[in-house]
Order: sequence, then C-alpha cells, then structure tokens
Amino acid sequence: MLNPFLMQVSEPDMGIISPQRMSDALHLGLGALAQLTGINRTTLARAPESDKVQGGLGVIARIIGMASALSGDNPGKAILWFRHQPIPAFDLKTAEQLVEAGHADAVLKHLEMLSDGVYA
Repeated sequence: MLNPFLMQVSEPDMGIISPQRMSDALHLGLGALAQLTGINRTTLARAPESDKVQGGLGVIARIIGMASALSGDNPGKAILWFRHQPIPAFDLKTAEQLVEAGHADAVLKHLEMLSDGVYA
C-alpha cells in the first residue's frame, strides 16, 4: 500500500512523483526543490518522468513516508520534522540539510533504526 505522502505527491495517471506536487507539499519553490535534490530546475520541469528526477524525488518521499509512519501516519508532522527538526546524531542538522548534502542514505538508516526501536 502507498504511504499517504506518496499518494499526495504522485500523478496517479502517469505513475510518477510530481515535482510540482512535491514542491507544494514541502512548501518549497521548484528552485529550492531542485537544490534539495541536486537536479537542475529545468530538468524537474521538463523531464519529470526521468529516472534522475524520480530517483531524487523518490528518496525524499521514502524519508517522509517513513517519518510519517513513525508519527502516526501524519505526513504534516513528518514534513515539519524533515524541514525543521535538528537531529542530534547528525550535529543538529535537519533531514532536509542532510539530503541536500547528499546524505539521504544516512537519514533513511536513522529512520530504520528508530522504527526498530533503537534510539539514534
């Protein structure tokens, strides 16, 4: 089953994550979303179905989805956590800052540990 955030940001008829819907959900402009994903803004707008765009947006959707599951299936709380909650284990950087720096894998691992009951 799709997590609520993924359903919110997808284009169901096309089977892709929509850059515009992701931008709207995160309350970021497309330029800021491009910077967050490390993908050119033009590519986000003109080739949303590309593997590069879908991969960049997909990892954010997975992070928000996992955080949402940990917060009682509340995507709004997960987005607040992603954008604003400093993570002590990562020198008080937010998940958003870590993703922008290319460390999405570390955020996913952190969330996996939390879901396994490990305080991280």
